[in-house]
Amino acid sequence: MGARERAGKAEKTEETDKDSGRRVGRRALLLGGGAAAVGTAVLARGELARLWWRLPGVRRPRTEGAVDFKGARWVAASSANFRWADRPDDYAIDRVIVHVTQGSYASAVQVFQDPSHQAAAHYVVAKDGRVTQLVRELDVAFHAGNRSFNERSVGIEHEGFVDHPEDFTDAMYEASARLTAGICARYGIPVDREHVMGHVEVPGTDHTDPGSGWDWDRYLKLVRQAAPRSET
Repeated sequence: MGARERAGKAEKTEETDKDSGRRVGRRALLLGGGAAAVGTAVLARGELARLWWRLPGVRRPRTEGAVDFKGARWVAASSANFRWADRPDDYAIDRVIVHVTQGSYASAVQVFQDPSHQAAAHYVVAKDGRVTQLVRELDVAFHAGNRSFNERSVGIEHEGFVDHPEDFTDAMYEASARLTAGICARYGIPVDREHVMGHVEVPGTDHTDPGSGWDWDRYLKLVRQAAPRSET
């Protein structure tokens, strides 16, 4: 084979390689674009699956009567007293807010079923340690008087009066501490006074609960003690 023929063959080989490279490049681009489109579609379906329940008349499926704290009894609050949600996917939960009912356990459970009340907590804890759940933790209860804090928190009411510290019994402290320990474990909430707070500390509130008679040092110690064995 002469020098000219060898040069011509080399040029053809080079052109073939270049064309092949272009074909590979175009194919990779097409495949990459297809993969990106598929990925986008998957993400879109995931987003739709997460948010479809927000359409009018639709709410996220849930098991009737299910509770988030083992041992709690379920009594459904009026839907006028909370907002359907899908926490922590749509709103991160990073607070537990402690309330006092300014009344009896039974009256608190009853009033949260009243649509005209326009408020409810997720839980009510009685003096004898009974726990009733009225709103699922995934939903936004109207308990803090502040929309942002409602969306980011779980509210716990405690039977009694702010000026009657004797209402805060051993059984109540221990049951509530187990409840709060479970909530903190579920959502990775630090057990400290910034993240386990009183209603009085919510910005813009005019409430004073749980009052000066609530023993925060004792309560947080019980929450930390309950954390390793909390039942959720």
